[in-house]
Amino acid sequence: ITDLLAVSDLVEGTVEAANAKAPKHPLMEDGKGGVAVKGLEEVTVANPEEIFDHIRRGSAKRRTAETLMNKQSSRSHSVFSVTVHTKESTPDGEDVIRCGKLNLVDLAGSENISRSGAVDKRAREAGEINKSLLTLGRVIAALVSGGGHVPYRDSKLTRLLRDALGGKSKTCIIATVSPAAHSAEETLQTLEYAHRAKSIKNKPEINQRVTKNALLKDLQKEIERLTADLTATREKNGVYLSQQSYDEQEKERVDLKARADELRSALDLAKSELASLAALFEDQKKAHKALQREHATHAEKVCIAEREARVATAELSKEQRARLEQAHLADEFEAAQERLRVKTDSLGDALASAKDEMRSLFGKIERYSDVDATNASVIESARLDVVARLERLETSLAEVKTAEEDSRKATRRAIDDVKKAQSAEADELRDQLRRTRADAEA
Repeated sequence: ITDLLAVSDLVEGTVEAANAKAPKHPLMEDGKGGVAVKGLEEVTVANPEEIFDHIRRGSAKRRTAETLMNKQSSRSHSVFSVTVHTKESTPDGEDVIRCGKLNLVDLAGSENISRSGAVDKRAREAGEINKSLLTLGRVIAALVSGGGHVPYRDSKLTRLLRDALGGKSKTCIIATVSPAAHSAEETLQTLEYAHRAKSIKNKPEINQRVTKNALLKDLQKEIERLTADLTATREKNGVYLSQQSYDEQEKERVDLKARADELRSALDLAKSELASLAALFEDQKKAHKALQREHATHAEKVCIAEREARVATAELSKEQRARLEQAHLADEFEAAQERLRVKTDSLGDALASAKDEMRSLFGKIERYSDVDATNASVIESARLDVVARLERLETSLAEVKTAEEDSRKATRRAIDDVKKAQSAEADELRDQLRRTRADAEA
């Protein structure tokens, strides 16, 4: 902790040299449930202009440095405290004093060392800043979740801000972000940080009025304590503090040691739990990856099965259409064969009647042969020729009937064979489709 308002801290040299030579300012309990910083410079002011002058003076001594991401990067947190005393008069004419405190806190932003280019001392500073912000984040998370233990004592920053985090004061937070695209990650983290801090529920209380006599009594006690410390220091009798101060500090040291042991045991327990959780997380992660791979394999198999089912369904539909077409063609062929048979039968009947008529005609010719003797030879040759033609025609007709009957039988056998083959192929496609669907469902 560095006092930025101490005049003696900046006599000569640079700001960093003065800060390095500055005296230490330990944190101490103030006896009222709060925390006080020992040895800080306190200045009395009478108007706002003087307050702004001291703010500028402290800001000038604040440690800053240039990084790759910020030309004037804060290398520490800053707290500016203003204590306001107001005097009021009661109806009885007694003067009372109301005391209030305003803390202006400027938190240094978290820093990614690989992106900021910080090395050596700057890297250590960035590590300390990130560590304190991480502790502040744990405090905020514990307050938001409503957990039993809040780790205020894990850092000086959280001890100083204890009253502002879940305490009795009003707290306002201002998050500064950058519109630049390369700072999107830091902007998101800052907004999440502020959103969690916004969820903290404080219970602000009105500052109590203190009578002038009570305030003077408290101041008199403080003066007596400081006088006793000064006397012990001057006498140098082995204890440079008053016995009361020494006892208080010893008690605080014992409490801190007990608290440190408790935190150490809690840290060991948390580390063991973290290790077990990490192992469990790795096992769950491996199992999740295995399930993902198995799911991808099953999904691929399902897709393949669905494609095969669609192809088989299309082939089955195509085969069914082909079977319907073949059945239709077979029916048409049978109808044509039946029409041809009817026509052949009618033609045979007509040929038989013509043969009978020819025979009767030839009988008449024979009866008139004596009348037409001169034409007998011609008629006989014509008769023989016609008879021969008729016999040949009859023979041809018989052959046609035989060929037609054989063709009809062969066609029927071919149709029956095609129907049997198509039925077998359809049954095989149905079995293949059922197997494909069963594999897909598995």
